[in-house]
Amino acid sequence: MTTETKAIEVAQHDNDGERADRGDRTIRHFTIHHDGVTIPVSRGGQGRPLVLCPGLSSTQADLRELTELLRRDHDVVTFDLRGHGLASAADRYSFEDFRNDLAAVMAELGNLGLPTAPVLVGYSLGADLAVHYACDHPDTIAELVLIDGANPVPEPFITEAVLPAFRAMWEDLATQQEAQRGTARQVLLSAQEILDLNLEIDVIRSGILDRYRKIDRPITMIMSTSMAGDSSEGPAPRFNENWRAGVERLVREHPHIATHWLDADHQLVCTHAPQIAQIILDAPGPAGRAIP
Repeated sequence: MTTETKAIEVAQHDNDGERADRGDRTIRHFTIHHDGVTIPVSRGGQGRPLVLCPGLSSTQADLRELTELLRRDHDVVTFDLRGHGLASAADRYSFEDFRNDLAAVMAELGNLGLPTAPVLVGYSLGADLAVHYACDHPDTIAELVLIDGANPVPEPFITEAVLPAFRAMWEDLATQQEAQRGTARQVLLSAQEILDLNLEIDVIRSGILDRYRKIDRPITMIMSTSMAGDSSEGPAPRFNENWRAGVERLVREHPHIATHWLDADHQLVCTHAPQIAQIILDAPGPAGRAIP
């Protein structure tokens, strides 16, 4: 796999014309070309290096508040996965394809000569990508922070009984996302591509415990108490119970994993950004505030 990059320094403003960082620090933007797609990358802040990997249907723009909070104490790298945000569309959207996107970003950071290995933070699908990457490249990261993803749930989420409801939900979502086309928040995947990827993720999570066994870096999990919402009707209670059972299963086998529960749904990166940033800052390992 060949990767080409193009880097530029830009003024301290984002697409909305607001300041993109604090003080005199500059946000640097560059692109990575690999596997026929273009991945936009942004880097800014000061302190320990940290890479923030978004999840399915989330973009750098969606994670802006969390990114800005983390930049106060970290040199933060963010990017868009293929078919998301300012990244180009692709012919394929499998788990392996997204994992290769993350690997391409991490490889380029290795070429930049970071002072220390970065903390790798992943949200939702990004958390699963982070676990698989860390398993394959343990020496290139300092620590993992997993936000509402990479959960070894005991049961798959998408069963035959709920498949029609999930299909309808993602068709509605794809229709809503039409309004974001051409913006930094666009998602180019079709409803069928999102469904296929979620089915694949169910299978991957059934075997993710084996991945955790091969990771010797500190791990922090930040999880939502109501991943599927707080409704007492329909499948939400079962989904939320399955979510908690997966984390409990993981911690029983790996009690060293630090776990934090936030009273939120799966959108916690948007609704609870300050709390998430503080958990990362307070982490006793490499993710925390640098010691003078």
